[in-house]
Order: sequence, then C-alpha cells, then structure tokens
Amino acid sequence: MTALVRVRAMALNDIDRVAEIDRTSFTLPWPERSFKFEITENEASRPWVVEIRHEQQTVIAGMLVIWMILDEAHIGTIAVHPQYRGSGIGQYLLASALVQAAQDGARISFLEVRRSNAAAQKMYEKFGYQLTSVRARYYRDNNEDALLMTLDPLETDRLQELAVIPHNYALLLKGDS
Repeated sequence: MTALVRVRAMALNDIDRVAEIDRTSFTLPWPERSFKFEITENEASRPWVVEIRHEQQTVIAGMLVIWMILDEAHIGTIAVHPQYRGSGIGQYLLASALVQAAQDGARISFLEVRRSNAAAQKMYEKFGYQLTSVRARYYRDNNEDALLMTLDPLETDRLQELAVIPHNYALLLKGDS
C-alpha cells in the first residue's frame, strides 16, 4: 500500500516528536522551548514538518525551520528521523519549504552544515547550494567547522522540480485527512 506524505506548518502539538527527531539527529539538539518560540513568538520563523500517513497511522518524519529575513531564507535546522533517511523525504521537505519561501519573497538562501556531514552536503549541492565560507570551530561539542552554503538565486521552477514525492509515497493534499 502507498503511504501519503505532506508538508505542513509545525504546530505546538508536534513539539514532542520534533524534539525527538532533533535529538536523534544532532549532538547539539535544540531544547523544546526553542521550537515553541519558533512557532509562537518568532515572526521571522517558518517552521515546517513533513508527515507520512500509512493506513490509519500518521507520523512526523522530518522537520525544518526557516528564518525569513528581508529577502533571505536562512535554514535554521532540518532533520529527518533515521527511519526515513535516504528516502527522499528530506529533499521533498526542503524543496517544499524553499518554494514557499520564494513565494513569500525570498530570493536567496543560506545554511550551515557540519564539515563531516557529507550526506547533507550532497543534498544541498543537488539544490545548487555552493560553499561560500567556513566558520572555523563553529560547533561547540567538538569544535568542528561549519560550511556556509548559499543558494542564489532561489528559482521556483527548479525548486518545484526537486519537490518530488519520494518513491512509494503519494501526495496528501491540503484538507485531506
């Protein structure tokens, strides 16, 4: 049976699962209060989740936070639960969020990624992100460098091509339940 997938705005009742994904993904996870702040107080924040519905169960498979600052979309965090990594869910989530950011006026996107995170770098390069600088010893846990990557310009047509539903999934349209 085919599962259904959709990207939607993060809600307060998603925080437990989002924080769980964050903890399984990063050595320096955000505290739960940070996600609450992004949802309820940070006007620049666009927090998203990707959820998968299979039979009668719906599960959040990934999350992303974008900060919209003038015409810039800064990826604050993005993570996919280990069970769904390598399935295309991360690409679908990032592309969907960047399409919305472009529609909201963003023309450029920035992000930081650990030097050792080759899988994430490969995905970002697929989008057209390019290495623009290095932030030496950026990560407190091990003093690892952060690579600053930039996508300029945001091209909606290209992003929509990347917002493909992963194999064995079908799009869950807004309003479907």
